[in-house]
Amino acid sequence: MARFLPAFLCVGVGLAFALPAAPQTIQIDKSNKTIAINTTDEATAIADIAAVAVGFEVFGPDYDSAYADGGKISHAVMDALHKAGVEDKSIESSGQSLQRNTEFDDKDTKEMRAAKQFVFSQSWEVSVPPQSAAEVIRAAVAAGANKSGAIDWRLSDRRALQAKAAEAALVKARAVASQMADGLHVKLGDLIYASNETPSTRIFIPTASQQIMVSAEAMSAANANLLPALEIRPQTVHEEATVYAVFAIE
Repeated sequence: MARFLPAFLCVGVGLAFALPAAPQTIQIDKSNKTIAINTTDEATAIADIAAVAVGFEVFGPDYDSAYADGGKISHAVMDALHKAGVEDKSIESSGQSLQRNTEFDDKDTKEMRAAKQFVFSQSWEVSVPPQSAAEVIRAAVAAGANKSGAIDWRLSDRRALQAKAAEAALVKARAVASQMADGLHVKLGDLIYASNETPSTRIFIPTASQQIMVSAEAMSAANANLLPALEIRPQTVHEEATVYAVFAIE
C-alpha cells in the first residue's frame, strides 16, 4: 500500500541537486519551473532463508552430571543436523550456560528439586532454505533439542527488494506529479532530481511463539525418530522506500 506525502509546486525554481555529504541545494531561476513530490511505496518477496532456533535445556543434581548430560545432547544435536544435510557454515552458536537452577515449579517435590539443582542450556541458529526448516526442527528435537522451533525469516538479496520498492515509489511519484500538472494545465517534463530513503526491513512474523517444548516423557519417541515433520511455509518480507522526486514542468 502506497503512502503519499505532501506534494509541492515550485514556480521559478530551477534544478535541484544534492552534493555528497552536503545538504540538498535548490537554485532559483526564473526560466525553470518544477514539481517536487514525496512518495512512499513498498515491495514484497517470499523469504528464501529460514534461520531456525535450535536449543535444549537439561537439569542435573550437581554441576558435573548436568554438564555431562548437556555435552551428550550437544553432540547428538550437532550430529543430527549434519545427517540432515546442514553444513557447519550454516550453524552459529547463540549461547550456552551451566548454572545453579533458581526456578522450580511449586508442584515439585523435594526429590524433584534435588534432581534439578543445576541447569545446562545451549542454543544455535541454523540457516537453511525454507523447505529444509521442518526437517531441521524434527532432527534437532529427535536428538534432544527440547527448546527449538522459532524461525527468523530472511531474504538473501535485500538490496534488490529495496531497489524494487524505490522504483515503485518513483513510478508513483511521477503519476502524482502528472496529475498535479494536469490540474495546473501545464505539461510534466523530465525527472531532474531524485533521492531515496529506505527504512529498515519489516518482516511479518506470528506474535505467538513457535518454540517447541518436548517433555522427558516424549523423548523416547523422539530418539526413535518417530516425530513427524511439521508443515512450515515461508513468510513474506516487506521493504519500504520513500522517494523525493523533482520534475520539470513546461
